[in-house]
Amino acid sequence: MKLATFTHAGETRVGIINGEEIIDTRHFPGAPGNMIDFLAGDLMNSPGIRELAHSGGKRLALAEVKLEAPIQRPPKFFGIGLNYLDHIEETNQKRPLTPTVFNKQSTCVIGPDACIHKPRVSDELDYEGELGVVIGRRCRHVPEARAAEVIAGYLVVNDVSVRDWQNRSRTWTLGKSFDTHGPIGPWLVTADELQNPHVLDIRTWVNGELRQSSNTKQLLFNCYYLVSYLSTVFTLEPGDIISTGTSSGVGMKMEPPGYMKAGDKVCIEIEKIGRLCNTVIEEPAETAFIG
Repeated sequence: MKLATFTHAGETRVGIINGEEIIDTRHFPGAPGNMIDFLAGDLMNSPGIRELAHSGGKRLALAEVKLEAPIQRPPKFFGIGLNYLDHIEETNQKRPLTPTVFNKQSTCVIGPDACIHKPRVSDELDYEGELGVVIGRRCRHVPEARAAEVIAGYLVVNDVSVRDWQNRSRTWTLGKSFDTHGPIGPWLVTADELQNPHVLDIRTWVNGELRQSSNTKQLLFNCYYLVSYLSTVFTLEPGDIISTGTSSGVGMKMEPPGYMKAGDKVCIEIEKIGRLCNTVIEEPAETAFIG
């Protein structure tokens, strides 16, 4: 099942993608209007929601709605650095013995087709196509062998990075958290539909040029290990996102560097999940505070 957050006629709510249509879940009794509550209520496993997904309900054409970020303000948004074997090789670094974890602030989140702002303070704007894991159950101390039980599903993430600001902070958080630098979407594919997240092709294009081409089998620390590792330290909650790392082919390693600029369109596609596209624009003047 593909779950989306969408806006239609001035209202934002949860829907089920069915081909080129979306089924409005508000017609299911008790269905909440936001994805976090939808996941927390385990409604995706409800027989009624499953029946709605197959039988219909109120359908709208995808062309008539605006797809939003599936989770508009995730409680926690983690990134994992140096987690693809081919990316470790291209950066000439040693394999980490434990996951390299950083935070992306939740205010960076945008959805499909929304604009990425090129910061006025940097020209080193980079893309990172990644598989995102979405938590579906409140949990702590999850054994790796049972981690699949707490995963609601998966989505596409662009871990947009401002490289010079990333290098200013040992935690990388500053360079990973600029506003608009957390595109996610285009929807959430439930874990039961995907089954094995560790055999998926993942590709990134900039202006139609293929920049990244890899497979999630290149993950050093897989999705289940990451859930177990993080939940050892703190409680994971419905709607938390773990962005699992990027492959080789990032802009900073090109000669010359292939950083994104205003007007560029970046698209990331993950097999069995979908395609996430965003266009880069100059950071708007109105983002500045004027006292």
